[in-house]
Amino acid sequence: MNQFVISPSPHIHSGDSVQKNMYRVLFALIPAFLVSALFFGWDTWIVTAIAVLGCVITEYVIQVYLMKVPTTIMDGSALLTGVLLAFNLPGNLAWWIILLGAIFAIAVGKMSFGGLGSNVFNPALVGRVFLLISFPAQMTSWPRPKMFNWTDVDAGTGATPLELVKQASKEGNVDQFTDSVGMIFNMISGDVGGSLGEVSALALIVGGAYLIWKKVITWHIPVAILGTVIVFTSILYFYDPTRYVDPFFHVFSGGLMLGTIFMATDYATSPMTYKGMIIYGVGIGVITVLIRVFGSYPEGVSFAILIMNAVTPLINVYMKPQRFAQPLKTV
Repeated sequence: MNQFVISPSPHIHSGDSVQKNMYRVLFALIPAFLVSALFFGWDTWIVTAIAVLGCVITEYVIQVYLMKVPTTIMDGSALLTGVLLAFNLPGNLAWWIILLGAIFAIAVGKMSFGGLGSNVFNPALVGRVFLLISFPAQMTSWPRPKMFNWTDVDAGTGATPLELVKQASKEGNVDQFTDSVGMIFNMISGDVGGSLGEVSALALIVGGAYLIWKKVITWHIPVAILGTVIVFTSILYFYDPTRYVDPFFHVFSGGLMLGTIFMATDYATSPMTYKGMIIYGVGIGVITVLIRVFGSYPEGVSFAILIMNAVTPLINVYMKPQRFAQPLKTV
């Protein structure tokens, strides 16, 4: 007698797994890490190592000793959170501040919601914003990049391009920065001050292309964010080029590329449908520009992503995919 065996979905397996995708994202971050190490030397290695160890150990301790569940530190998610947190920090940050941010990112941003897949907010950004609010002076002291800076432990600090433009906008002479081809080239190559992972737009784009090629992420969120930023800042620029910077400067400066490619696309905190992804990306783009141009902070990517993380459940409610076997409408 023939029997039908019915099993729960998924019925077709692609061969992908959480662990495999996490390590693919880590692999995609290698170009940005190498560029950061090129300009910031041992600081890149030290900050990343402290952040990674802090995240992995915190997750292990919480799961084993508090939650009494099997540990999942080998799936790569805690490792990825540590790397992304490090990429959002200046290279001269004190070790104990880095460790505090790593503990907060995992304990509050991830495990308090139940662990991987249950978190509402991107854990690395939760840790970064916590440190930014708690230690604003240390979190906005940016070391100057210096190629092959392996021995000069005190290369000095300086303002980021966004901070320079913020001040110039108040004085009405933004064009001194935006008319410089060298400034744009430095932001693309990585020879600018800023967080460890946001200094080279080109390296981040290479990593993003790899993720799209491997189908770890889709184009919808990155294109929606960057397209919105370009359109919004173009309108402002043509309205008054002496007070508003051109769109290319916004695209390649600050943490826009890092946030767009590696944090806004987080599976657990972004919408499920393509339409929802586009709405989500547009929201991030608009909020980022509003904070950069009209807010107190020169950078707004982290806040924009966290705000839209909170809106994601609402987007998922109103942007549901069509059900299979849905009855046809009769005329």
